[in-house]
Amino acid sequence: MKKLINNVDDVVIEALHGMEQAHPDLLKVHYNPNFLTRADAPVKDKVAVISGGGSGHEPLHGGFVGKGMLDAACPGEIFTSPTPDQMEEATKAVSGGKGVLHIVKNYSGDVMNFEMAADIVQGEGIEVASVVIDDDVAVKDSLYTEGRRGVGSTVFAEKLCGAAAEKGMTLEEVTNIAKFVKENGRSMGMALTSCIVPAAGNPTFDLGAEEIEIGIGIHGEPGRERMKMKTATELVEMMGEAVVSDIPFKSGDELIVMVNGMGGTPLIELYLLYNQVAAFAKAKGLKIVRNLVGNYITSLEMQGFSLTMMRVNKEIVELWDAPVFTPALKWG
Repeated sequence: MKKLINNVDDVVIEALHGMEQAHPDLLKVHYNPNFLTRADAPVKDKVAVISGGGSGHEPLHGGFVGKGMLDAACPGEIFTSPTPDQMEEATKAVSGGKGVLHIVKNYSGDVMNFEMAADIVQGEGIEVASVVIDDDVAVKDSLYTEGRRGVGSTVFAEKLCGAAAEKGMTLEEVTNIAKFVKENGRSMGMALTSCIVPAAGNPTFDLGAEEIEIGIGIHGEPGRERMKMKTATELVEMMGEAVVSDIPFKSGDELIVMVNGMGGTPLIELYLLYNQVAAFAKAKGLKIVRNLVGNYITSLEMQGFSLTMMRVNKEIVELWDAPVFTPALKWG
């Protein structure tokens, strides 16, 4: 194993120190328990939006803390759910008096620990709503999950709910935006290589020189099928068909699309893939109105990509276009 680290036990804490040094204008890092908040938190009379999960998926979630997106993020150890006390303290730290929304990826540990934290803070008078994102069409149950896994749509939920909260919407209205994402966003991923968890020191799974895994999870969980290498066109057709047929999307729908690297995929390949996705969507009569191309929800250094498509309306596009200023996402 070759990694740019010091001690395997200190990877997350040292990365948090690095974020603190790099972005003091955007966020504040809290320790024991570990969580990140906006530099100006709590923002009075605004719904607070929180997410979190295991580390190793950067820039999710900590890279999306800031104006127009998350008020707080809770990082667990690598591929390990944060603990309830992290969510509890983060919720208290950013509560501005209008309630708090927890955006939770559908992994059993995340769901359980966010629920425990919500129960505690609600007992102390903070109103909390929660939406579980479960957009992965690849498999129904996996190693970490009851039901579908929560993946790329989480990025959309954090951006849109953050914009809605910044706009002054109520907790119910912001929660409904997260539910819209849950109902209208679908994703699927694939891997060319495994990642290596620092504490393990070995690849999570073995792929032959000509093998790929279709439908992989962001922790290296098994997918739908292992097969011989395909062209970019064949991969987009296969994965795109699985995504658009799930809701299903229909001709005339407007979409936000994300072609996401898994951490180790060169940007030139992601743009090549996006070109294929655009052609695929056009052939289906689907209109891409906004897009993201790059690394937004990763699996350490895994090579591969995921495709997320979400059906949108005018209100959602306006929230997407609203200003955002975080370490990993900035516009407006």
